[in-house]
Amino acid sequence: MIQVRRLIVLVLALLLVAFSFSQVKNIIYFIGDGMGLSQAYLTSLIEGRPLSFMKTPYTGLVKTHSVDSWVTDSAAAGTALASGFKTKNGMINVLPDGTRVPTIFEIAKAYGAKTGIVVTCRVTHATPAAFYAHVKSRSEENEIARQLVESETVDLVMGGGWANFLPESLGGKRSDGLNLIEMAKKKGYVYVTKKEDLMKLPENTEKVLALFAPSHLDPASSREEQPMLYEMVKKALEILSNDEEPFFLMVEGSQIDWEAHDNDIYGVWKEVVEFDRAVQVALDFALKRGDTLVIVTADHETGGLALSSGDYRVDVDRIRKFSKTTDWILANYSLKDRESFKKAIEKYFGLTLSDSDLDRITSSNNSKVELGRVLSEKVNVGWTTTSHSGVPVPIYAFGPGAENFTGFLDNTDIPRIMMKLAGYSLQYPLVKEPVK
Repeated sequence: MIQVRRLIVLVLALLLVAFSFSQVKNIIYFIGDGMGLSQAYLTSLIEGRPLSFMKTPYTGLVKTHSVDSWVTDSAAAGTALASGFKTKNGMINVLPDGTRVPTIFEIAKAYGAKTGIVVTCRVTHATPAAFYAHVKSRSEENEIARQLVESETVDLVMGGGWANFLPESLGGKRSDGLNLIEMAKKKGYVYVTKKEDLMKLPENTEKVLALFAPSHLDPASSREEQPMLYEMVKKALEILSNDEEPFFLMVEGSQIDWEAHDNDIYGVWKEVVEFDRAVQVALDFALKRGDTLVIVTADHETGGLALSSGDYRVDVDRIRKFSKTTDWILANYSLKDRESFKKAIEKYFGLTLSDSDLDRITSSNNSKVELGRVLSEKVNVGWTTTSHSGVPVPIYAFGPGAENFTGFLDNTDIPRIMMKLAGYSLQYPLVKEPVK
């Protein structure tokens, strides 16, 4: 009798494993750059509602450290999230010993899947680059741009950064004279630079290179002519799902990180809201189909955001009155005109600056960050750094296989689980060769 019971338990366990790793057809991978739990939860409090990704049925925590630091940068974190390997800060899909590691996009392409990247930064920035490039330094953005076009690893690309694709003679940043835009067109990419042209693209467009700015897109709080993240995601899903072939889409909320670097509550709030709206588009898509896995996580936390500065409260009602970023304020009002600056703060933040507050801001080496900290303190929000922190970040999952993304994970676990769920081989063809 005991043996029979053991056999039943074993069979059930095997069935559970088989179910947990049933294949998924499509994967939509959201990365909120710098979006820790505090950034997400504070935005939820300000909005007065759960964010869309907070409603997903499965959640977990993710360790983010790199090979050489407990505090990762976006290149090392992006490598871990895109390849399943840890490396040193600054390196993209190259291990410390020079070994090149393939990205999950490269593996997906080998299995016939279509791939897409949608970001609000330069498409050659660290996180998007981690899905297709191999460089020893994230600063090599011209080389990253060349690899994007020549490798054809990504079928659909939307974001900013056309300057890295054009020669200096055409207003770009390339001293080698290469015109990667023309090269991309010859390889079959449809090139667009305007929102209205993107929206007109037919669903059966095979390859897209959409670059809407010479560098990063405008912040979510002031973006007008360029597309919002949710608009790009919606269009990307229309194109990638058109012929019912499997696809893998990575979406980054790129500028959450930058606003957190500035210790800017309003900026973080608006960037997380834009990111979450894009997540909702993906969740709606996945809910209708039943064959699409949606993952939402972050590469790291930025700013060391604390939801209290020591007196057991956060003044959410006052934060809701904020209406501009600190960057916008300093671009439009001079600290030298103290009275005008004070009035601007009252108008756009509903707060009053004292003379000592102004002295503190003007005497700082970084007036933008200091302004952000002063405003944060007045609503009982704290920041510990203007850089990244080493705290684990949350992960949220929805769709087939979502139950595998719970518990305390390492960031390298995420792409490995994804590949197993999608039926991709876990045998990495590692290549040790010189990397430019």
